[in-house]
Amino acid sequence: MKQYQVAKPFITDKDKKNVLSVLNSAKLSLGPKYLEFESNIKKYIGCKYACAVANGTCGLHLAVKALSLKKGDEVVTSPFSFISSSNCLLYERVKPIFVDIEEETYNIDPDKIEKAITRKTKAILVVHIFGQTAAMDKITQLAKKHNLKIIEDACESIGAAYKRKMAGTFGQVGVYAFYPNKQMTTGEGGMIVTNSKKIDALCKSLRNQGRNVKGDWLIHERLGFNYRMDEMSSALGITQLEKLNWMIEEKRKIAGLYNRQLANIHQVITPKVAADRTHSWFVYVIRVKYGERNNLMKKLMSHGIQTKPYLPVIHLQPFMRKMFHYKLGDFPVAEKISSQTLALPFYIGLKVKDINNISSLITKILH
Repeated sequence: MKQYQVAKPFITDKDKKNVLSVLNSAKLSLGPKYLEFESNIKKYIGCKYACAVANGTCGLHLAVKALSLKKGDEVVTSPFSFISSSNCLLYERVKPIFVDIEEETYNIDPDKIEKAITRKTKAILVVHIFGQTAAMDKITQLAKKHNLKIIEDACESIGAAYKRKMAGTFGQVGVYAFYPNKQMTTGEGGMIVTNSKKIDALCKSLRNQGRNVKGDWLIHERLGFNYRMDEMSSALGITQLEKLNWMIEEKRKIAGLYNRQLANIHQVITPKVAADRTHSWFVYVIRVKYGERNNLMKKLMSHGIQTKPYLPVIHLQPFMRKMFHYKLGDFPVAEKISSQTLALPFYIGLKVKDINNISSLITKILH
């Protein structure tokens, strides 16, 4: 019986060769590769500055620090996301204020943001979910009206665009992540992007134990962190970025195959791409209606097909309930979507026959 993972990185001989060149150089950290990777990301995204970090969560944490958010501040964000988009606020004792999501794209609903803004609100942390951007026109207008900063969690959406403008470039600071299941990978790793020289300099100091910008090794101007990206990860990022557009296009083809195969199953809702947005396909997530998701997951696993319930809502995580007393029903759209969503196997290397097999089994189980 063939086994299918939910995700798998696409690693080539060129990727391996570039990583091996670092190992052979014996310069495993703070060498030339992370600087090259930062430079290449700037060109790809179209921003002035880029700061490589150990992972996306580190990047989000430094973004919060760089905008001087602190205890007593509030930040409006989405409850339908990976936990790090709220944890990065809690690290600095900033309170996340959740707003429900769009049912079609699963991104934060811009029409519900303004009601959540108070005198304590200092920023909007936008999560571009699953590879598709939020509706950034309305969000940037609201931020300007209320004098709010924008942090973009684009950890799942490198290569996605809204009206031809890249995710991560609308606000003061954006963050990408390169975990093995992402559109491109560095193993672990992340990148902070900005057009602010001040934010970039601060992030580069904070990631490196608070050292001064001149790089004096034992001079620390501020409390910092060890959030650096190593040279092996950077080397992998360089060659992965070279083929990123191709990898996105390959996954777009796989998504199209799934869409066609699953279109006529009345229990299934396939992913939708909203107007003015391009999807860079982090994961392929369907919705399974009528309470049939968990049974479908179980039966698919018995046939060697791994799936994941992407994503549990953040406000109902045990520690969030304990801290803020959230309850079922607080954000009904996000809760409904969360109870139905299911990530299917989705990676370069899946063939037409694989998609047909998986889709046929889904059809058989649900019928």
